[in-house]
Amino acid sequence: MPLPELIEIVPPSDRAPSRITAPGSKSITNRALILAAQAQGEVVLRGALWSEDTEVMVDCLRRLGFEVTVDAEPEEPANRTMRVLGQGGHIPGGGTPETPLELHVGNAGTAARFLAAMVCLGPGVCRLSGVPRMHERPQAALLQALRALGYRVDAPGDRLPAVIHGAGPRPGHVVTSVEESSQFASALLLSARAGGWTVGVRGANVEELPYVEMTRRLVAAFPAEGGEFRIEPDASSGSYFWAAGALLDRDVTVRGWPASGWQIDAEFPRFLRLPSEVSRERDLGDSILTAIAMAPLAPSAVRFTDLGRLRVQECERVLAMRTGLERCGARVLESGDTLTVTPGPLRGAVIETYGDHRIAMSFATLGLKVPGIRIQNPSCVRKTFPNFFQKLADPSPAGLGAGIRDVVTGGLLSGADLLPT
Repeated sequence: MPLPELIEIVPPSDRAPSRITAPGSKSITNRALILAAQAQGEVVLRGALWSEDTEVMVDCLRRLGFEVTVDAEPEEPANRTMRVLGQGGHIPGGGTPETPLELHVGNAGTAARFLAAMVCLGPGVCRLSGVPRMHERPQAALLQALRALGYRVDAPGDRLPAVIHGAGPRPGHVVTSVEESSQFASALLLSARAGGWTVGVRGANVEELPYVEMTRRLVAAFPAEGGEFRIEPDASSGSYFWAAGALLDRDVTVRGWPASGWQIDAEFPRFLRLPSEVSRERDLGDSILTAIAMAPLAPSAVRFTDLGRLRVQECERVLAMRTGLERCGARVLESGDTLTVTPGPLRGAVIETYGDHRIAMSFATLGLKVPGIRIQNPSCVRKTFPNFFQKLADPSPAGLGAGIRDVVTGGLLSGADLLPT
């Protein structure tokens, strides 16, 4: 059964140490799936995340004709071993101009952008579409770059849905902007070897450059001739548990914390004692939402700067965080792309998630300390962390021992009841 529409987080009484296993990185998993499809021969991905965004990518690859098998990994229920039979840059499937192959990407920005570039390498025509929010999110810089390489892309307003006409490799050089998203450059870089093109990056939005660097380093390290590749744990997902330890003054650590330097959010443990200013441009990626949720309980006011990128993601995240914190009684000042949070007493409140997994998980983390926080539409965590609420509720050492209450029935949820379907 699905999670209830409204749940309440009950702060844990357990004080025992916790050692949490975070699921695999969504960003790395979806990049690795694209590279595996273009490899020469079979690639085995271990520790790959199995969530809504990666399921979407696997489904689209299968629709394109790639052979992908998915097997459970017993040590982490949200992870899978995936085997992809690479086609050396060949795209097996595709449609016609009259009947394009339909690829539905949900609200997965990585799938939408990475697939848009890769399907250009095939001979067929594909139509990429998603949920209504995905049709609002930026795509123009990538679609314009693909046209500059000589591909035909039909997309009114340069947003999804888009019909992309594959034409095989088109050697050349293209420059794309990272002002709205690093995923445009990453999409081109992931298919550059097979496409024969080189990629330049422009734009002053340096907060996006660590994700471009992740892609470059992943391409260099990936077994392009076939082999095995291990996906490291997701640092953004791990941030909630580091934060929980700080909020509860309790020994909580995340096992296998990534040390590759690929994920900017691996820096999160340095921000458990929040400084006076945290930048989305220089300091943290998605885990800045976790830090914003912690800020009302910090010793002094914290300014969160350079947040513009958050406005065009799964929801308008700046507005969502400010609104949620204010409902909890926090003092929050929004000025341009900066939020200033001043500490003070908090109360429980109903949190609207806007269908955004990171809003849900950030406020659920705050609810570990502040009684009475209720999360609407908690199933949205399925996007990147389907067993998040299980890990909150499981007893230590594997979980935090919190209560997750069905607000309608008043009963506590456990086990499979905490998995969204």
